[in-house]
Amino acid sequence: MSVLRRSPLTLRSFSRRAYHATPARNAKLTIGIRREDPARIWERRCPLTPDAVHELVEKDGVEVLVQPCERRVFTSNDFLKAGAKLHPTLQPAHVIVGIKETPLPEVLTTPLPAPASPAGDTTQSPLVPRTQVMFSHTIKGQLYNMELLSKFLASENRSAPENGSLLPRLIDYELLTGEDGKRTVGFGWFAGVAGALEALCAMAHAHLELGVASPFLYTPRPHTQPSLESIRSILRDVVGAHIVSDGTPKSLGPLVIGVTGTGKVAEGCLAILEDLPIQKITINQLHNVVTDPNADLHKIYVVHALPKDYFVRRDGRPFDRADYYAHPNEYVSEFHTKIAPYLSLLLHGAGWAPAYPRLMSNEQLTTTLEIAQTLGKGRFACVGDISCDVEASGGLEFLSRHTTLSSPFYTTRPPTLPAHLPSVTIMAVDILPTALPLEASQHFSQAFLPYLRSVLAGYKEPGREPASDQERKTLEALERATVASGGELRESFAWLRKPLGVWKESAGLTASSSARSSEDAGKKSALPGVQPKKRVLMLGSGMVAPPAVAELCKRVNVELVVASNSLEDAKRLTAPYANATPVLVDVSDPVEVEGLVAGSDVVISLLPVPFHPSVADLCIRNHKHLVTASYISPAMRELHDRAVAADVVLMNEIGLDPGIDHCSALSLLESLRAQGKEVVSFTSFCGGLPAPEHADVPLGYKFSWSPKGVLSAASNDARFKLWGETCIIGGDDLLRKHFTDVPLSNVLKFEGLANRDSLPYGDVYGLSPLKDVRTVFRGTLRYPGFADLMYAFKCIGLLDATTTVNPHHWTSLVRQALEKKLGTLIKDDPASIRSALYSVIMPDRQRDAVLRALHWLSIVPSSLSEYTASTDPTYDPSLPSLPTKPTAPIDMFASLLAHKLRYAPGERDLVVLSHEIVARPKGSGVPHTSPHAHASAEEEVHTSSLITYGTPETSAMSRTVGLPVAFATLQILDGGVRARGVQGPTEKEVYVNVLQRLEEAGLGVKESVSKGGLGRMEGVEQSLRREWKRMMRLRE
Repeated sequence: MSVLRRSPLTLRSFSRRAYHATPARNAKLTIGIRREDPARIWERRCPLTPDAVHELVEKDGVEVLVQPCERRVFTSNDFLKAGAKLHPTLQPAHVIVGIKETPLPEVLTTPLPAPASPAGDTTQSPLVPRTQVMFSHTIKGQLYNMELLSKFLASENRSAPENGSLLPRLIDYELLTGEDGKRTVGFGWFAGVAGALEALCAMAHAHLELGVASPFLYTPRPHTQPSLESIRSILRDVVGAHIVSDGTPKSLGPLVIGVTGTGKVAEGCLAILEDLPIQKITINQLHNVVTDPNADLHKIYVVHALPKDYFVRRDGRPFDRADYYAHPNEYVSEFHTKIAPYLSLLLHGAGWAPAYPRLMSNEQLTTTLEIAQTLGKGRFACVGDISCDVEASGGLEFLSRHTTLSSPFYTTRPPTLPAHLPSVTIMAVDILPTALPLEASQHFSQAFLPYLRSVLAGYKEPGREPASDQERKTLEALERATVASGGELRESFAWLRKPLGVWKESAGLTASSSARSSEDAGKKSALPGVQPKKRVLMLGSGMVAPPAVAELCKRVNVELVVASNSLEDAKRLTAPYANATPVLVDVSDPVEVEGLVAGSDVVISLLPVPFHPSVADLCIRNHKHLVTASYISPAMRELHDRAVAADVVLMNEIGLDPGIDHCSALSLLESLRAQGKEVVSFTSFCGGLPAPEHADVPLGYKFSWSPKGVLSAASNDARFKLWGETCIIGGDDLLRKHFTDVPLSNVLKFEGLANRDSLPYGDVYGLSPLKDVRTVFRGTLRYPGFADLMYAFKCIGLLDATTTVNPHHWTSLVRQALEKKLGTLIKDDPASIRSALYSVIMPDRQRDAVLRALHWLSIVPSSLSEYTASTDPTYDPSLPSLPTKPTAPIDMFASLLAHKLRYAPGERDLVVLSHEIVARPKGSGVPHTSPHAHASAEEEVHTSSLITYGTPETSAMSRTVGLPVAFATLQILDGGVRARGVQGPTEKEVYVNVLQRLEEAGLGVKESVSKGGLGRMEGVEQSLRREWKRMMRLRE
């Protein structure tokens, strides 16, 4: 049956048609049709059709500009044929129309000359404000869009012309209503149709999870078909015919679909279900139908549940609509017992507001599923929540998030749901009408056109009285739908000042929280329409957590959950903050972790690196964003496409190194390119070290977290480019081929180790092609002596991860490691142990330093030399417990170092980060690898550095890792990160924000520049080149 017979809406089919063109006129009133936000990949709707554009051009005499978009359901050519013109920015448009909210950078707020002025003459005509029409998502006080609202307010735009009185008028489609209060412009019916179809597909998947294939596997997803008519044909002639001929699976019993709501959404659901062989039943028939063993399985049973069917007064009196709206707190829902247990699929189309009772709470879901288990397989297995009220967990408390057309459903398990009960599959796509872009746009355009013409009339004849009763009603509707005009909020929306203030404070735009009165602050959480706090889950409570927790909890709209395997640590971290909660978690239990992930908006993983990919997988499955400070591993990179499809960002490498190093490098490189310069050399070093006064210990190093990462890194291969040569250092040689002098300071001396593979950073930093860059080097800083001593430890076998040892005392560790290394037994006497040590420690001059370190660490017998560690004031005689089973030497050694080389209370650490970039004007005639290139006066040496010490309260390392993590998390929460998939901080919007926030935190990066020439002091690149030549000579 065609859509014209099923739907209360009259739709025209769209065809590519030719239009009669009228010659252009001068100085027309101009409409702009905006492209939708490119980040909304599925948004294909358009507020005006080409037919409507043709009418406006020919009959109304206006000019229509269209912003090009290849994703839109109507092509640019369709609009050109209709008489429109293409324009990249819509700058000349008086009235700008779109569907969803305008991206912030694209909001046009400047006034324009009145359209009656002569063409091109702006001197004789008064300026008039623009009009912007959209679903702005500001009218409920949504904090994430308060910045958009601020664009229309004089108080937030002090430099706007005429004191802001010429700022645009903001009209919201959602507020266009008739005198009866019902919306007149919208997509509700199409949301119902598309939502029902997506939910049927989700139900089919849920049936597969139960081991059953149902006819709904053949349900067409709406976006896959060219028209609604073709969708209905498949639903009727394929799915419906299959049900009629073969019936539904017997193991599932009668399939019952419940629909809630009384508006356009519910009408759309019921309309599309008409194409199936349905039988409508009442609430009272549910039990008999579901429990009847002889029920007809060749039809689908549909029940339309109305509020009077499931809302009851607490005092037992019957439902009364007027009383319900006057006293909603007096009512409770019985949906969970009367209706939900009998349903195979719930299509939830009823709206909800915070003061009203939920349709179902989490506790009620438990009751529903307990009953459903007694009624057979698949009862209440799937929900299609078309209302999609995620705010404050809406009418269905267990709806934790909305979904996308890329991944339309997920399974949910509230924390309160007992383990023996099944999860529920939920479809909650929040842009359902765009799955039917053609018919949805045609209907919307037809409904919106009278309002648009009324807006245009206000420009053509300002102050004109309406000529008819209908014109008056249209004008009144537009007035009701106006959120702001003349730089001021309309009276009915004056309350939005409060959520606007909350947003400004949370974004750091107010001087202090005291700017708000204590009374307002006390009422903050109860502001009408303000969204609930956004939830951040932090997995792990290690060293970098405290600064991140403190920064996140400054935001009044953030609720932080710190989940740790140590509840005491989590409690200690969260105790100072009212908006932080500690949770005990076993990170090896994916079900437990997923429950926490599902209830969050952004997840921070401070867990060991191997855990990150599994956490990322849970984030993708639950459509949650992830932030980590770790390098992007191959396993993480493999998740990129899935993350993009799930519309989530997996933000990695946002600590210190990697993290701040990326941000500062990209910022300096961008500046140099803007100056027309080319980069010929890039070197970067970073290190976290003890402050010099606390570094007089073996290795000159201390650990704030597990040392195993440092020990393992000592065996990494390294690759870099130095003075035009690609250089490779194998993992076995990394410690031997270290750079003994890295000239970063006139006071502190450093040595450097090549850090993994530097060459891929040529692409990351835009240094491609690498043939045009003579040096690309990334390194790790240590105090002198670190590499030699660590190499000795490696030669002894203490860094071996492939064998195991089982000493009965720590003083036997070196002997047993040597036995594994040399493949022979070693007598437990000083002479034998010394002989074995000397056979692996070269050269002789290092032997005394190595023995002193081994004694200090208590892993050789005290009789081995004259050195007595206990006379050293830095010596700690205590030792950790020995493992009870054979353990790899590297793991035992890491456990020991974590204990012996830990920071004592009050000791400071030091973070040093430094980039050296050699640049010159483009087109220089001197080859960049010429022996004398460094002496060229054309070359400039630019440095970007961060040197910071820890304090008694917090370490430098924890601040430089934890704060970038927090800054990135907050930016993602605020919608400021558009990239999706596996990412590092390489987008300008990310690294600029991080650097600005670090500057505010007293961790600003300092930049300097020096000119080239013969008198130039040796820089980092020159030092590395000299050292590398020395190493190569030694090899020869």
